[in-house]
Amino acid sequence: MTTLGIIGAGHIGSQVARVAVANGYDVVIANSRGPETLADLVAELGPHAKAATAEEAAAAADVAVVTVPLHAIDKLPAEQLAGKIVLDTNNYYFERDGRIEALDKGETTTSELVQRALPDSKIAKAFNHIFASEITTDGSPAGTPNRRALATAGDDADAVAFVTRFYDEAGFDTVNVGSLSESWRVERDRPAYVVRQNAEELTANVERANRLPDPRSRRGADAGSSSRLGCAHRHRLGYQKLRNAARNARMPRWRGLWGRTANSNLSGSRGS
Repeated sequence: MTTLGIIGAGHIGSQVARVAVANGYDVVIANSRGPETLADLVAELGPHAKAATAEEAAAAADVAVVTVPLHAIDKLPAEQLAGKIVLDTNNYYFERDGRIEALDKGETTTSELVQRALPDSKIAKAFNHIFASEITTDGSPAGTPNRRALATAGDDADAVAFVTRFYDEAGFDTVNVGSLSESWRVERDRPAYVVRQNAEELTANVERANRLPDPRSRRGADAGSSSRLGCAHRHRLGYQKLRNAARNARMPRWRGLWGRTANSNLSGSRGS
């Protein structure tokens, strides 16, 4: 059985954990506040999940997910993640992370910064341009017309292949945008960011992205909120939707089409 080590148990991390457990993975999840603060989440996820420190989650992982703020990537357990596929969910929010000149100038990408922090890991972009609340609600079976697509990028073929498989298990098609240096195409303020799109639409949005986007084109800033909160504010709104509406729909809706229940998925397994 494959173990997914998740470093960061916030909006994205907890949702990826739900998808992973539903598809038969073991999950070891960590946050910055200590394993004891994850008791409720682990109880919800069931016997295939446990809480740990970041170092323990990294060591236990066959594949890891790094979903921490960009300003915290230098604290990641690089030694324990060496040689492993690592999914990077990061976006650059200067309001949270502070100004990073190389990103402001388009000289690098967030995923390349993660690769620099984890030089011996195999980095692939994943789950960075979807609201957390939609990870467990917008999936559908392979072949469904207008199936939602998500993007990945990576320099390692095995890492990209894993993301592609995991997306499919979660109910999404995949668009590979290329190397880590191209991952900016699906980050904040670009056309593909946090909008529902099928593979054809996502491909078109990727192609028309600007390296240095006009902040005035920012999608979805709440009309009554300060524009400086940008899409980070939207993620908080999305998580409020999750808490209010999805507590009884933790598995992708399309699971029901196959006659599966949450419990039957929790007891499944997959080979490593």
